[in-house]
Amino acid sequence: MTLNGKAIAVLLLLLGWSLASAAGFEVRNAVSRLDGNVYFLNATIDYELSPQAIEAINSGVPLTFDLEIEVLRIRRWWFDAQIAPLKQSFELKFNALSKRYVLQNLNSGQQESYSTLYAALGAMGRIVELPVVDISLLDPGARYKIRIRAVLDQQRLPGPLQMLAFWSDGYRLESDWFSWTLNE
Repeated sequence: MTLNGKAIAVLLLLLGWSLASAAGFEVRNAVSRLDGNVYFLNATIDYELSPQAIEAINSGVPLTFDLEIEVLRIRRWWFDAQIAPLKQSFELKFNALSKRYVLQNLNSGQQESYSTLYAALGAMGRIVELPVVDISLLDPGARYKIRIRAVLDQQRLPGPLQMLAFWSDGYRLESDWFSWTLNE
């Protein structure tokens, strides 16, 4: 059986589509726990970068990732009320001199380096004991939920790359919201 030119073009198009659609972020799991008067978050997030984002990092362009966290009061007859928004930002860049990937938590300033991109993405995807909300901000009789998502921050890309990112799906990387009910 031989493939003609049209069949090969369709196969290449489908292969390109499947590779492009493989990129994205996914919150695998997330839980909160009360310790003292503070709720802490533990989560696992998979960061799968597009070929364009990988090329940008390997070319020395730093990428910024945001972990958006919201505590919402559940209301029956109206939209849920946002009680405590929180954003954790991480910058990932490649250091050509040391040939290592540097991951910096922009909220705390903490910085670590990794020998591979996948090790850096794995470390960024492990959220351990992140303080989210103090119990004093919550009404005892109300119901609450927490939701989180991961996003590639296109606004922090260098100017020329922002224009390219506007037209390219390779830089529109974000997870769906992952939510659960907060138990007191």
